[in-house]
Amino acid sequence: MKQFITEEHQNAAVKALEELIKVPSVLDEADAGAGHPFGKNVVAALDKVVEICGSLGFKTFRDPDGFYAYAEVGEGEELFGVLCHMDVVPAADQKGWETDPFTPEIKDGMIIGRGSQDDKGPSMAALFAVKALMDAGVEFNQRIRFIFGSDEENLWRCIEKYNEKEEGITRGFAPDAEFPLIYAEKGLLQAYLTGPGTDKFAVKAGGALNVVPDTAPYSGANVQEVKENLKKFGFDFEENGEEIVVLGKSIHAKDAPEGTNAVSRLAMALAPIADFAPLDFLGNVVKENATGENVVGKTMDEQSGELTMNIASLEITPEQTKIGIDMRIPVTFKKDDLVEKIKEKIKDYDLTYEEFDFLDSLYVPVDSELVKTLLGTYREITGDMTEPMVSGGATFARTMNNCVAFGAMFTDTPDFMHQANEQWELASMYKVMTIYAEAIYRLCGK
Repeated sequence: MKQFITEEHQNAAVKALEELIKVPSVLDEADAGAGHPFGKNVVAALDKVVEICGSLGFKTFRDPDGFYAYAEVGEGEELFGVLCHMDVVPAADQKGWETDPFTPEIKDGMIIGRGSQDDKGPSMAALFAVKALMDAGVEFNQRIRFIFGSDEENLWRCIEKYNEKEEGITRGFAPDAEFPLIYAEKGLLQAYLTGPGTDKFAVKAGGALNVVPDTAPYSGANVQEVKENLKKFGFDFEENGEEIVVLGKSIHAKDAPEGTNAVSRLAMALAPIADFAPLDFLGNVVKENATGENVVGKTMDEQSGELTMNIASLEITPEQTKIGIDMRIPVTFKKDDLVEKIKEKIKDYDLTYEEFDFLDSLYVPVDSELVKTLLGTYREITGDMTEPMVSGGATFARTMNNCVAFGAMFTDTPDFMHQANEQWELASMYKVMTIYAEAIYRLCGK
């Protein structure tokens, strides 16, 4: 196996990553306008990555409307895609940063800064892996296109616009997950169940749809009875004056059964004393079930496992009830069939269904050339024989034909994505570059 990656490529990749980290490419709807739909800083990140790619010898294009950019090398009808994103999650309101999130710092073999793991670092690892192939004189039997999105951390409007206006890929990967490889991603359905309000009590608990809520405060009517019910169920809670806070365990919604849902527990304690249909649904039907079985029946397949369902939020006011849900759907099931089951179940509880977001599933067979080549390369270089994975998470891979998530985090890589002090070990970054260079050479080299 030829070693394509040199120390020069490693250093150049780190320098490019530092330049990208300096751009605070966080969604800013207040700064949105013509040519910068997600804010000027996000477009600045697209401009910076286009500048980097152009300096490496890639043909580049930046969408004049500011949604996406791409860089391409090679010739041929087929198009191999590497799906990246240049936007990052906020850091301003995050406690615990020991450095400026947007001033990259290298310390103890780590590069620290927002985007180092998600997804600017892996994007540069892949980009400079291809640059190493170019420098080695490798000729490509197809075009290789890096597609840079700018709204991945939110609603994926960038990639939707790309698919409207641009050529689709033949096959490819997204460097935005974990090794060895994710060949199936469950469908993602987020919705609100809405119904009548009440003036007998009020609830406002939970938050982001993709997070299992770990607290649920309550200070309304019958608080003493709610406390007694919580004790009867053995549910943990804290008291703060006249308010109680039901306690749970937060986890990503894709792993909802592994968490403890504080909102569900509050609903179970409230339902017996409330005489309120929407609460009856949550507290007596759904309860703590996080697989959706109590709502849509047992839903699982051999390819991707069981459905997960997260009750993410509950708001009850005099005007309305609003319940936020997040479902991760096995790859062989159809969303419309499940939605009909939800609607049928909730109609008896004065609730209606309002869809918020949906991403279709991803499934590329493990015996496909793409998966076999990527997985074989990874195993040969690392010696790790871990089986390819199914995920309830979502990457850009699901938006394209014949595409999977391939790295860039190893099984033992500490996860700093979306967290304070986001960082990536440089030794890991260099190893990833070696894997990507060899894999792309095998798939696209003459």
